[in-house]
Amino acid sequence: MNQLYWYHSVHSSKDIPSVIRHFKLIFDLTLFKTCSGVAVHLNSAAMDSRTKFVLLWMLLSSTSTGIKLDGNGYVDVIIAIGAKVPQDDRLIDIIKDMVTEGSVYLYEALDKKVYFKEATILVPSHWKSKNVTKARTESFEKAKIRIDNANSTYGDQPYTKQYGECGTMAEYIHFTPEYLLNDAVIQLYGLRGRVFVHEWAHLRWGVYDEYNKEKPFYHSNGRIEATRCSKNIEGQFYEVTAGGSLQPCHIDPQTSLPTDKCKFFPDRNQNTNSSLMSLPSLDSVSTFCRKNEHNNKAPNLQNEKCDNKATWTVIFEDSVDKDALQTLKPLESPPPPPSFKVVQRAQRVVCLILDVSGSMEGARILQQRQAATHFLRYIIEDQASVGIVTFSTSASTLRSLTIIDSDITRETLVQLLPKRASGSTNMCLGLSQGLHVLQKDNGDVLGDEIIFLTDGQATDNIAGCAPSAIQSGAIISTIAFSNSAAQALTEMYSMLKIGGIFFIAKDDMISNQLMDAFASLTLSTGDYTNEPVQLESVGARTSDWFNGTVSVDQTVGNKTSFVIIYEIRFPSIYIQSPSGSIYTQTNMSHDGLLKTVTLNIPGTAEPGDWKYSIQTTSNQAFTITVTSQAAHDDVPPIIVKTHMNQQFSDGTKPMTVFAEVSQNYRPVINAEVWATLESETGSEHTLQLLDNGAGADAFQGDGIYSRYFTKIVNGRNSLKVRVKNQGGQTRFAVQKNSGAPYVPGYVVNGVVQLNPPKPPVSEEPLEVGNFTRTATGESFVVKLSGTTPPNFPPNRITDLSAEIQEDTVLLSWTAPGEDLDQGTAKSYEIRWSFDLDMLRNSFSNGHVVNTAAVSPHEAGSVEQHSFNLSFPIQNGTTLFFAVQSEDEQNAKSETSNIAQASKILHGPKPPGVSNPGMNLTVLVISVCVVIMVICFIVAVTESLLNAFKTTRLASSVHNSRGLTNRLS
Repeated sequence: MNQLYWYHSVHSSKDIPSVIRHFKLIFDLTLFKTCSGVAVHLNSAAMDSRTKFVLLWMLLSSTSTGIKLDGNGYVDVIIAIGAKVPQDDRLIDIIKDMVTEGSVYLYEALDKKVYFKEATILVPSHWKSKNVTKARTESFEKAKIRIDNANSTYGDQPYTKQYGECGTMAEYIHFTPEYLLNDAVIQLYGLRGRVFVHEWAHLRWGVYDEYNKEKPFYHSNGRIEATRCSKNIEGQFYEVTAGGSLQPCHIDPQTSLPTDKCKFFPDRNQNTNSSLMSLPSLDSVSTFCRKNEHNNKAPNLQNEKCDNKATWTVIFEDSVDKDALQTLKPLESPPPPPSFKVVQRAQRVVCLILDVSGSMEGARILQQRQAATHFLRYIIEDQASVGIVTFSTSASTLRSLTIIDSDITRETLVQLLPKRASGSTNMCLGLSQGLHVLQKDNGDVLGDEIIFLTDGQATDNIAGCAPSAIQSGAIISTIAFSNSAAQALTEMYSMLKIGGIFFIAKDDMISNQLMDAFASLTLSTGDYTNEPVQLESVGARTSDWFNGTVSVDQTVGNKTSFVIIYEIRFPSIYIQSPSGSIYTQTNMSHDGLLKTVTLNIPGTAEPGDWKYSIQTTSNQAFTITVTSQAAHDDVPPIIVKTHMNQQFSDGTKPMTVFAEVSQNYRPVINAEVWATLESETGSEHTLQLLDNGAGADAFQGDGIYSRYFTKIVNGRNSLKVRVKNQGGQTRFAVQKNSGAPYVPGYVVNGVVQLNPPKPPVSEEPLEVGNFTRTATGESFVVKLSGTTPPNFPPNRITDLSAEIQEDTVLLSWTAPGEDLDQGTAKSYEIRWSFDLDMLRNSFSNGHVVNTAAVSPHEAGSVEQHSFNLSFPIQNGTTLFFAVQSEDEQNAKSETSNIAQASKILHGPKPPGVSNPGMNLTVLVISVCVVIMVICFIVAVTESLLNAFKTTRLASSVHNSRGLTNRLS
């Protein structure tokens, strides 16, 4: 234990030889030189194989691409600029300024404990920037901070893509070039360094916003409050007219809250320093809300998602950095500015390392050829370089690096793919030979890729050659082919996961898993118009007809191919276009040796439903794979990405399946999404993923479809997702869940100074035509800590809402399941309290609600329950409610989110409100006083007018008489 703890203190170092020197104090290591760098020989007498694996795994962690703390400083912060962004070297300098400024704010925000130490900026390959170095494992897809063209829902507003549980890392931060280049946005959102820290808190620590543009005001003990943290932030309420003038806010008689037009204008100078998740633009705000000042009643996402915890509490108790932050000592002096590295990735350089050992003979070597052929013809992009290496008893180079410059070159590579297999499985020889091939172009392998496929029945020890691969800087993806693939390959993946991905693929042809794995081996630059999109991947065994439909939507159509693979005998194939044109074998190419039939649609495929029919008289297996690309250079296609929340699981925490459906960052909602999870032992489970904001799903309508996976079994598992819209319900969403808070203005010396209006963004949901997509996620490994799968309780209810109508309480929520979000729970327990903290911290001490008449519905159903309390609810009263559910094994769920409701009697409608926290009774009295004053003024004015009219009348009579006299 002491050794492991000691290692934790040094493992963040990026100086690998330094780490190795530390380990020499514990293990007997011998360094030796190889053609690809420094390698490590592990003395087999000094340790067993598992110890070697653990050592190498920890050694690898020091070179991983994820953000980590090195002492008090964050390192491996990757900031990637999208390929569609035009070159503007000012962006590099502004990014550096933002991170440097943010480092100072971060240092102050967390008690001088952390700062930004090192950051890497990845620029697009087409930029001609100076002083750039070659990228290693950095890529746009892996970067946690993206500089890319705008998401039409957000415009230039910075935001963080976040859909995990509270305290878990988010996906990425999105800044636009316009946000960075246009200094006018500073007035809208605040200094860029402050905004960066606000978004960093979302990204790294999984906290949520403490403002709420959908619910900017709420009732609290008979008072109107602005949604903010802390409540010590002061300001005024006003409506801004179309002409830019201010007027008092009006009260909505239905809610007794200010109307939608009412805005909160904070004082520029405040007497509080929190919170950065509420109003980071305020000069005085420099830290996060702590427990003693947290506004736990505000209707914001932080309270909803984080069980009403303060952001400071989540950061220090629940986040990925919780252990480090609790033990780190504050720096004695301000930290140095961050160091920056600007890197660039050139065209892809890939080496296929393919297993040709005896265990691959027969159907496996054929499937390897079929899948590699698909990769070379349709997946790897033009101008990439590809080499081919095989290994068995020895290793051979079938082709040195070759630039893909034509279809002829692609076919040349296809013809070189291995056709026979024999010998043993020396994986280290193959890996070493592949690294040697990659070195040939420029002397190193930095940023180059290896695709390593084997059936994994190794005759050597992969631990012996892993360090050289770690040192090389190559991106290594591994494919474990067949159910009998040895665990050594999984261990190899664990050790070599430096930018690459891991797939398992059954040698059962119907699964089409090997084709799917090769089709997923892309390296995105952010320009999805140049990347292949898989529309269909399906297999079947039949002796009759095999039919199906593939929907080609408006966003794809170029380079569309139908690839049919058959097992035994050449079948009859018919493919019909949406307009009725029939394609038969005469329009297709047939490779009898590969048992593959291909239809390449010329030009741009016609949008609509394409139907295929395959007929055979022999009982045999078929697969069909349909691939396409964007129809237009300026319109990215609809894409699907899928992954599990855990790559390795021991069953103690629920596993979650995620699928993101989007087009140019815009969420695609109301699609039908199904996930298939298959273990290497053959058990298969199909789940419909939901975007309903309940159970495993964080937000409704954000294009992220989620579900818990409860039927976990030991071993390696594959993940595949199918998405379609053939019912016409799918839309592009306009909803957004977070973002840097826009401030409409500030109160300075008692006067509101307006900011420029926020630029408008698209608010019209757009229809999406019929489409189909398939996507393969990275494989995952389960090793249960017990002998049987865990029994999970019902999932936590996260969308409980409450309303008080006269003396009746109405509660609504989404039903959980028997096991998390699947099945049907046995019962509910509902409790309420006048005290939020009591209900949250001691649910069992709350007042019980009779639920005898409440029978749970199937998971995902809408539940409602209305009831009366045993006493009349007084005007201005706020009550808090929570729910737990129970399954058949009497396992109880976590307590739900705390819902609150206030009883507000609708009296005379007050004309306006101008200050936060004003008591409603005071409002009514103030209105009465104002009315009395107005009446008095009217009475006095009327009296004066009457007197004035009398005087004028007398004067007129006098003048008339004079005029009459003059005329006479």
